[in-house]
Amino acid sequence: MRFLKVLFWLLLGGLVAAFVIYNGDQRVAIRLWGGLVADFSLPFLLILVFLAGFVPMLLAYHALRWRTRERFSGLERALADLRAVSPVPEPSPDAAPIEPYRPSPAPPLLAEGA
Repeated sequence: MRFLKVLFWLLLGGLVAAFVIYNGDQRVAIRLWGGLVADFSLPFLLILVFLAGFVPMLLAYHALRWRTRERFSGLERALADLRAVSPVPEPSPDAAPIEPYRPSPAPPLLAEGA
């Protein structure tokens, strides 16, 4: 599985490198407020937009994993505390043995000719 992740990132990096090589001289003018104009390189602008969408989702994913891990560790601690506090009581030697439940037999069915 790790091989597939590495392969994916290498292919993505190759695509970005090819895009930068073939479009490195393209310029994009973005009109801002007050008559200001920002002049960006197209590859830089696309990488910036990709990171602007990717980084918040990556942070949310890691926060979710951290919160889930913390919840699991808290639940494991609570379970360990419960096991330590209330062990299963051993039956005393003079106590009567517990009989298992046995249902009473069903009443006999009526004969067909009756």
